[in-house]
This record gives sequence, structure tokens and C-alpha cells, in this order.
Amino acid sequence: MRGMDLHAKYPALSDLRARARARIPRFVWDYLDSGTGVEATKARNRERLDRVRLMPSILHGEFTPDISAPLFGQMHALPVGIAPVGMSGLIWPDAERHLARAATQAGIPYALSTVASQKPEDVGPHLNGQGWFQLYPPRDPEIRTGMLNRARAAGFGVLVLTVDVPVGSRRERQARSGLTQPPRLTPRLMAQVARCPTWALGMASMGMPRMRLIDDYAGETKGLPSNKHAGYLLRTSPDWDYLRWLRDAWEGPIVVKGVLNGDDAHALEGEGVDAIWVSNHAGRQFDAAPATIEALPEVRAATRLPVIMDGGIEGGLDVLRAIALGADFVMMGRGWHFALGALGAGGPAHLADILAADLVANMGQLGTKTLFDVRERLIPTG
Repeated sequence: MRGMDLHAKYPALSDLRARARARIPRFVWDYLDSGTGVEATKARNRERLDRVRLMPSILHGEFTPDISAPLFGQMHALPVGIAPVGMSGLIWPDAERHLARAATQAGIPYALSTVASQKPEDVGPHLNGQGWFQLYPPRDPEIRTGMLNRARAAGFGVLVLTVDVPVGSRRERQARSGLTQPPRLTPRLMAQVARCPTWALGMASMGMPRMRLIDDYAGETKGLPSNKHAGYLLRTSPDWDYLRWLRDAWEGPIVVKGVLNGDDAHALEGEGVDAIWVSNHAGRQFDAAPATIEALPEVRAATRLPVIMDGGIEGGLDVLRAIALGADFVMMGRGWHFALGALGAGGPAHLADILAADLVANMGQLGTKTLFDVRERLIPTG
């Protein structure tokens, strides 16, 4: 389809989500879309974003808004990056490399998960200095060192330590779906696959995804519960000494992902990290957590470091809401996978176009020439 045709048929992320749901097997959809518990935190992320209001401003004349954003010494064409999602290759065939190429084309960062279905060496060549490696912390120091060295050698310059998964969550909807780790196609799941021929053909050509980096260290693992993956055999719950070890071992910027309160942000700044990532793991870990947008102001007030946020973002207006409340950069995970599921390899580029157009339109209404001017348009609540 030509670009204008795409914008006529799929003008918003909600349109991409609807089409992706029809093209992805149900058990895969439940893996991507679910939270934990009754999924109240997932819903809260969205509901609290809608409460953030901004005041339009008039008579600013014609101008072209600047939608670029600096982070770690690079200027990114959009203030939105691609967040890590485990087993992306299950959601869409060869997802990690599609997303890496899209990130490079769009001029934004892409974060590869430790539990991705491709290794850093597979994905790094498709990035152009915009690769982040997200670490689920291995217990064994030799494995840690090996993973870090491989990520660095593959061209990943930023390390993301995820700290909000000290234990595995239950993710009940995912469990009900019948998905196992590694994926095993039962007759029930095969019936779902048969209704999604494009997904099925892609998987047939690529092979069912596995956590290939983990496999290098864990081998063929057995004895795990069906809804847990091999990464749990290697992983530990990190502490402050673990973070200090990483700070000494990694030469580039370190981001800590999963922060929801100001005291933790302040302490992390004292430990020499380079950015704070406000996240509740998209509602997938703990179902009584605050929405990220409501946790953001306290974190912003507690640190001078760059603050990144994810959680419930569905368009450029949500990005502006996050920036208004103190975020320097925003990350999305599910949305980029909706785009892949809807349109295949070209979907992420279309989503980047949607986000850019939405940012420009809303900044025009606000009369803000740069992204960070939006903070002057925040309507106080309370």
C-alpha cells in the first residue's frame, strides 16, 4: 500500500491493534496483550494517562515543531523508542530483526531482551549505534560477563537492567491460553494457527522461536513449569551490590528499568547509573502497582538524571503527556508488535509515521515549538 493509503486505513495504533489481533493466533495474542491478576494495573496505565490534560494556546503563527529528543549524547528523530519484549519472534516471524531495521530507519533506539528469540549477534548488524541490551540478571558471574561482552561486541551501547521481576508473576490469562515454554503446538493451538496463514507460513520458514541466547548457556532445559522459561534457571533477583558489579563491568550508559518511587531513583543516581526508567512492566508483574504516569512526577523530582517512561502509550498525545509530567523519553513495547502483526515488516515504519504526525498535530494545537515546551501547557490537577 502507498503511504497515504495506510494513513487512510490505519490512522491510529488502535487500527493496527485490531488488525494484528485478527492475524495472530489467540495464544500468541494473549501472551502479548495480557497482564497479571485481573489486569487492573494494565488498565490503570491507560486510565491515568487520560486524566492528564494540556492547555491549547493560540496565535503562534506558522511553525514546524521540533519532535527530536536527545538521550545519551544522541539526537533521536522521535522521543519514542522500541522497548524490549521477550520472545518477540513468537509474536511475529523474525520480529527482532524487523524491529531493529525499523528503529535504524526511524532514528530511534531499539532494546533487545535477554529472552528474545534472536541473539545479540543476529540483531546488532541491523542497528546503527542505537542498540540497547536489556539484561535479566544472570546469577553466575561468568555468564554475566559473557552476555555483556557479546552484547558490546555486537554493537549494543546501552545496558538496561530490569529490576521489577524479582520473582516470576502468574500471568493468568497467558497460562489459560495454553502457551508453553518452549512453545509446543498442541491440537488446540494448531487450530488457532490454521486461522492465521501469514503468521503460520512465516513460522514455518523461520522455525518455532526459542530463547537462543539463553539456550547457549542453559542448553536444553527440563523440569520447568510450562508457563516459565529457561531464563528462570539462570536468573537471580539483583541487589545493590549486583548493580555495583554491573556499573564496574559495563563501559557505557546503564539504565535501571522498573522504578516507581523517588527514593529508589535518588539512590540509583548516587550509585552512578545514567538514567531511570519508570515502568510497572506493562502491568505484567504486580497488579496493585501505580500507573507509571502517576509515579512519574515523584521520580522526576527526585533525580537530575534522564527519566524514561513506558506504560499505556498509544500515540503522540500520550508521549506529550509523559513529557509534560517530566519524562525525557518514552518507550513502547506492545505497540510496535501490533504494527508488525497488522502489516508485517512495514508496520513499524507506519507506526513511526503515525507517532510523528500525532506529535506535530498536537504540538500545533498547544503552540509548542519543541517537545519540552509542553511542560508549560500542563493543567494542574487536584
